[in-house]
Amino acid sequence: MPARKLAEAFDAAAVGRRVLAIEAKALESMGAGLGEAFTAVVELIHGLKGRVVVSGVGKSGHVGRKIAATFASTGTPAMFVHANEASHGDLGMIGPDDAVLLLSKGGANRELADVIAYAKRFAIPLIAVTADGDSTLGRAADHRLLIPDAPEAAGALNAPTTSTTLQIAMGDALAVALLEKRGFTAHDFKVFHPGGKLGAALKTVAELMHTGEELPLVPPHLPMAEAVLVMTARHFGALGVVDADGRLTGVITDGDLRRKFDSWTTHTAGEVMSQAPKTIAPDALAVEALNMMQGRITVLFVVEDGRPVGILHIHDLLRQGVV
Repeated sequence: MPARKLAEAFDAAAVGRRVLAIEAKALESMGAGLGEAFTAVVELIHGLKGRVVVSGVGKSGHVGRKIAATFASTGTPAMFVHANEASHGDLGMIGPDDAVLLLSKGGANRELADVIAYAKRFAIPLIAVTADGDSTLGRAADHRLLIPDAPEAAGALNAPTTSTTLQIAMGDALAVALLEKRGFTAHDFKVFHPGGKLGAALKTVAELMHTGEELPLVPPHLPMAEAVLVMTARHFGALGVVDADGRLTGVITDGDLRRKFDSWTTHTAGEVMSQAPKTIAPDALAVEALNMMQGRITVLFVVEDGRPVGILHIHDLLRQGVV
């Protein structure tokens, strides 16, 4: 058949669906098999004084780097040491308070031998992520997290596909179980992610809000003719109405003025305001403010103990790249 005809007959989407189906089936099988061994590893890592040292070679090494990075960013101290480099001095990076997490589908890679021997010699807990519990790695490990010996998605080529997906998923399962056990919050996560869109979303409202003289605040008895001048001068399109104790009792927006255009000039701010406005706390995350602004809300007053301490406009979130 001509090459052009072969190309026309090839269904890339069908291949993609087949690959995903193979990997999804393997993931489902691994999930069904998680039990006491997984729980024991979570308890071990949770109680460590040191770090999780992740190691592997080949594609397992690439996966190991990702797992170590995920651990570190979610509150579990971790680092990656390549098994080959470990044999040439990097074993010294593994301390007595650490645990070693070794990744190998077959568990017989000769490059892992020095790491295994070092862990056994110095009684460093060894965790194996492997498909063969009877392999060299499996027998040496103190804890075994078995991944299904499922077919690789590349068929006869046997290229690491399904197995590396399973390794990544096992690492994710450990990381999430550990962060939930620790009570690791979005605020904690922010400390490790100060940059980019994620960092912007994890900024606190206090970091973005306008304060002090920028706040458009008026008393309830102020005539609307004067209140509008304050609103115009502050450029937020909103006014906060505060009582004698400085507590926020209501908000006036551009929408309120339009809806009551025929009467607001003869009323006070307290008569025009909308009561029980949506507000946000200064320690809330920027992404929480964004979620509250979905719809027609463009401005939020930032309130602490009932008193406005700041104001946040949707444009502040846009400028920071939160949206």
